[in-house]
Amino acid sequence: MGGVPAKPQSFIMTKEHRRYVEFASAVRRSKTIGLCYGPAGIGKTVSALRLSNWNTIAPELTRVHWEDADAKLAAACARSGTVFHTARVGASWRHFRDDLGLDMYCFGRVVALDVERRTGQKTRGPSQVELVVVDEAERLNAAFLEWLRDEFDCNAMGVILTGMPGIEKRMSRYPQLYSRVGFAHEYRPLQKEELVFVLQRHWRKLGLEMNEDEFTDAQAIAAVVRVTGGNFRLLQRLFAQVERVMKINELSSLTEDVIEAARSTLVIGAT
Repeated sequence: MGGVPAKPQSFIMTKEHRRYVEFASAVRRSKTIGLCYGPAGIGKTVSALRLSNWNTIAPELTRVHWEDADAKLAAACARSGTVFHTARVGASWRHFRDDLGLDMYCFGRVVALDVERRTGQKTRGPSQVELVVVDEAERLNAAFLEWLRDEFDCNAMGVILTGMPGIEKRMSRYPQLYSRVGFAHEYRPLQKEELVFVLQRHWRKLGLEMNEDEFTDAQAIAAVVRVTGGNFRLLQRLFAQVERVMKINELSSLTEDVIEAARSTLVIGAT
């Protein structure tokens, strides 16, 4: 079995997540290959985990044999229809094939067994997998991609390859795979209006109420926009430091100076 992903923080339904769901639905319906790309930390993986419900499904798949799966797990798999996999650094083609292949087989058999129990009709396990999402896809070499293409051809399912900007150009070097790409989706950072909505939640966690019409809050918001550029991961890291700065200094208001003090403690690389 592939690794079980860490449980994410509370989920925020954003416009970018809705766009991602629409993209994934199109890939699933068309049974084609889709490319999703965007800078690190903007929410691509979180959206894929939410779509697939993999944080709930994966631990159960690792604990039970598919023949022992209960109705709750079978229902979760049937609703999801999606297998999520993170490509490992330095993994061999054989490990990639075994990990993802086993997840697909067990997932498919859990759904198929439930169908057989309810209808008495035999079904093929892998055909129950409607969509496979491979995260960190830039780690895959030609052998990995050729195996994945073969699985795509044999099982009539959708595949989403997720990675950093430029993955769409890299995949064009593999014409057999690239000819099967039906959709490309750019996952974008939060825009200012939506970022303000997210910031309201962070203000509340600090026991504060945001008022955009107040000069101090407006300055703090502008500082956050400038520092994070709408990057989700950087936003989470920044506010962890904001909370620490405010607690150490016994502050009761969030100002531009607090944001700058928190920023100074972060190592901010290219995203």
